[in-house]
Amino acid sequence: MIKAKILLILTILITQFAFSQQKSRADRFFEKGDYINAAQQYEEELNQEGYTKHILRNITTSYYNTFQFRKAYRYLKILTSGKFYDKDKTYDNRYNFMMYQVLSALGEYEKSVEYLSLYKSNNTVRDFSASDAISTIEDFKLKDDDYTIASAVFNSEASDFGAIRRDSILYFTTDRRPYGPLDKNYRWTHRPFLDIYKVKVDQNNKPVSEIETISKEINSKLHEGNFCFTADGNTIYLSKSNSEKGKKKFDSINNNAIHLYKAIKVDGKWGKPEKLEFNDVNYSVEHPSLSANGEMLYFSSNMPGGYGDFDIYFVTVNQDGTYGKPTNVGPTINTENREQFPFISEKGNLFFSSNGHLGLGMMDIFVSELRRGEFIKPINLGAPINSSYDDFSITYYNETDGFFASNRKKAGDDIYTFSQIGDIFPREYRVRFEVRDYATDNYIANSDVVLYNNDNVKVYESQLDSIAAFDIKIFPGRYNFKASADKYKTRTKPLVVKEKEEETYIIYLDRAKDAVVTDKSDDKNRIQINDSTNINERTRISESNTERKKEEITKTRLREILLADKDGPPVIERNGKLYFDMPPIYFDYDKWNIRADSKKVLDKLAVKLERYKTVYINISSHTDSRGTDSYNQVLSAKRAESTRNYLALVGYVNARRMQFVGFGESQPLIDCDSKVCTEEDHQTNRRSEFEIVRY
Repeated sequence: MIKAKILLILTILITQFAFSQQKSRADRFFEKGDYINAAQQYEEELNQEGYTKHILRNITTSYYNTFQFRKAYRYLKILTSGKFYDKDKTYDNRYNFMMYQVLSALGEYEKSVEYLSLYKSNNTVRDFSASDAISTIEDFKLKDDDYTIASAVFNSEASDFGAIRRDSILYFTTDRRPYGPLDKNYRWTHRPFLDIYKVKVDQNNKPVSEIETISKEINSKLHEGNFCFTADGNTIYLSKSNSEKGKKKFDSINNNAIHLYKAIKVDGKWGKPEKLEFNDVNYSVEHPSLSANGEMLYFSSNMPGGYGDFDIYFVTVNQDGTYGKPTNVGPTINTENREQFPFISEKGNLFFSSNGHLGLGMMDIFVSELRRGEFIKPINLGAPINSSYDDFSITYYNETDGFFASNRKKAGDDIYTFSQIGDIFPREYRVRFEVRDYATDNYIANSDVVLYNNDNVKVYESQLDSIAAFDIKIFPGRYNFKASADKYKTRTKPLVVKEKEEETYIIYLDRAKDAVVTDKSDDKNRIQINDSTNINERTRISESNTERKKEEITKTRLREILLADKDGPPVIERNGKLYFDMPPIYFDYDKWNIRADSKKVLDKLAVKLERYKTVYINISSHTDSRGTDSYNQVLSAKRAESTRNYLALVGYVNARRMQFVGFGESQPLIDCDSKVCTEEDHQTNRRSEFEIVRY
């Protein structure tokens, strides 16, 4: 019997030893969650073994988890295309979702949606439309900004997030310093474990005291993360590594979950955090947020029975200190992917982060309005709150101001301050539509008009009178404005209605036959160009031969003067045309606002245009290749228009001297179709050019 037991033990030991020998050094790092070292080791194994499915799966996950998205894409592309050695070319569906996320982070959202569509279809989702998804993403990219943001001045090289302000004290989570000199680093990040810190700030959120830990009772050698306070500030709910007596507690697959704890302040000092009763060793419960009345506690959890990964839940907070049963907020909010970092506003609206709802990439921040006791369909907050990277942990400390976190600038997280300047929930705006003659700018009497929404449903239809205009209250978004009139060519103009009252949208019609309309206020016969879509129209001259000859001499001399004048932006000749040789007018990705570095350039151009009042220019704007052709056409037109508007409104250049046109992605300086361009390559393609069309 004893010999049998010894043989059994030896057999088990030999089997375990043999099994451990099958695991590579990279695999052991990977299983421990040390993705930085795992990626390095897998790179070495790839050099030795080549592309195997096992290595490709783990190296892509390692790079994805450490936010090295270009490297993750390199190997995901090989995995999802089946270009590896294994005979079985199948792979888990989650890598399609990972590819969607990675491509979104790289700004390639049109390509990314193809993988999202594949992911959805493999999950038996039949009603997903890739074209509708792209249209939805483009709509909230093109919406006007509802927020202004700025990086918090107290950010560090470490990860900083989860900021909450109470009166003049600002609390936040960070891994900026170890708890003690001998403490271990967190394997995933190779940085210290998270702790909660505090600092006194002024009205502009600038520190006026030293940054210090919240309390040695609350912070430990493990993680303390997102948190919230009761209204009186004497109770804190916090996310914390599941532990007992300072030691981690593990589930059945050796994971250390995050649990919710509560600590109470007595006589100005925080007591020891205690676990909430609904935690469970087998899953995480994290990211607490209390309702304004303190009766509901919201949180995120991957507990069984949810819709997938992490979901948003809530419990009732009873007066006796007990809690109700965790309740899932439902499929309107939660998806098969991740929903985390809930925040309940004073009005009861739910802000949260998700990578399951359509967004700009990775985790985006959404809000769901509370109507009649239920949360309605979430709204993406759009740029600049959201980016192509992770954006999360939003909180307000008054009606319009607050904080959120993002890793858009580096692998670690930074805290951003924000001010809400627009309406985040849809509402109707009163806008005006007009039909005008392209040549004379006059109203076209008795015009027939139809306004369609983006679903091609008629919103308005009428025949106008002598004042060819109408006012209507409509929601912001994409529309098609169709107009026709006797002796004019019918035209349909796509447009984006802004979140702005009393905005005017004009459609210009051409006469059925070419015509030149005389403007008696000028000694020349010309057609006024008011619509960038007909930018090839040129000034038409009909003068006597003597006057024409005199003008040619004058133009020749002025041309010489322009080419010789080096004060301000110089004029150069290219392919027989004159251009202002300007430093690039760059735009941030997906934006059309004039950046601070470009304002100085445009200011110098405005001064020069003021010296040469007979010079007329055409502003052409170009985008990078990310996005659809139609979206980039709209975006480039907005950029050209904002450039013209800046010169007119700030530089005081007569707007009639400036035409503008958007070329979208049709004329890139660097071809990104045959390669994955760097951000610098895309920035080079995002540009404006200034051609002199009349002088």
